[in-house]
Amino acid sequence: MQSPLLSVIMPVYNGEKYLSETIESILNQTFTDFELLILNDNSTDDTQAIIERYQQKDSRIRVIVKDVNVGPANLRNEGFSLSKGEYIALMDADDIALPTRFEKQIQVLNAHPEVGVCGTWFTFFGGKKDKTVRQPEKHAKIKVSFLSSCSIGNPTVMVRKSALKEYRFENQYVPVEDYDLWSRMITTTNFYIVQESLLNYRQHDSNISKTKIDNVNRSVRAVKINMLKQFGIDSSDANIDAYLNALTLKRKLTPEEIKQTIKAAKFLISQNEKLGNFDAGLLKKQIDSVLLRTVRNAKKHNMSFFNYLKKEENGLFQRIRFVDKIILFFKCVTRL
Repeated sequence: MQSPLLSVIMPVYNGEKYLSETIESILNQTFTDFELLILNDNSTDDTQAIIERYQQKDSRIRVIVKDVNVGPANLRNEGFSLSKGEYIALMDADDIALPTRFEKQIQVLNAHPEVGVCGTWFTFFGGKKDKTVRQPEKHAKIKVSFLSSCSIGNPTVMVRKSALKEYRFENQYVPVEDYDLWSRMITTTNFYIVQESLLNYRQHDSNISKTKIDNVNRSVRAVKINMLKQFGIDSSDANIDAYLNALTLKRKLTPEEIKQTIKAAKFLISQNEKLGNFDAGLLKKQIDSVLLRTVRNAKKHNMSFFNYLKKEENGLFQRIRFVDKIILFFKCVTRL
């Protein structure tokens, strides 16, 4: 029997509420040459019964049922190993794939063999207001934006299996294991994001605990520190915080911390000129944007800080909008 071109990997745990809607959105795709690999993570509700009803009607569905709960990262890794397709699409068990999602992503991968990972825009729904997340299209810009945040929606991803190789989700970075995986893969294959929302990403009304927020922040920091290796910076470097602040906005920095951030920014740009891992113009533009917002959101102001900015050799002060210069001057005079 010929293998399908596409394998769709979908972990699920106690997903009875939305599972039917999600499965329907996959089975109703305009592209039909796929297998749907559903990995049931020892669900205790009616998840398995729902899966079996669909499996009886559609032979494209394969099911793996776990005896113990292992978590979505491990399930996706198992799905990678079990997949038969040349391409692999990820899907969460409560989202909705728009009918042409697979077709349009496969068109990209077929036409561009250099692209190993293809995502799409996506739309948050189910909350107070729908919101479409629009991310950069081309590889160079996506790669630079990854230095600040994960710039691809995990359930929108379609990956070329030959590009995936031995890459896997790492549990040590849960709950941002997707950020870690794609930040590693983007160094070895090209990324592309279809400039159209082709997935509805369900929001859930739930309070996020402080512990979970702390876990997210800690894991995100670890991923970003790993990415600094592309600038030749080791994780033990004493200026790690300043480098991170130059790449991602950190509010309420003191004037002295901002001076260190500006110094770190210059070093990052200089290192990239030597190593060439990022588009120089795009990197400088992103760092510039971070620095300008950092100055705008400084914790304390004084005239010494204002004069420093005016004399700063890379012309940062000249790139501050006139109205923001007036506000900055007022804050420095009044020491706000």
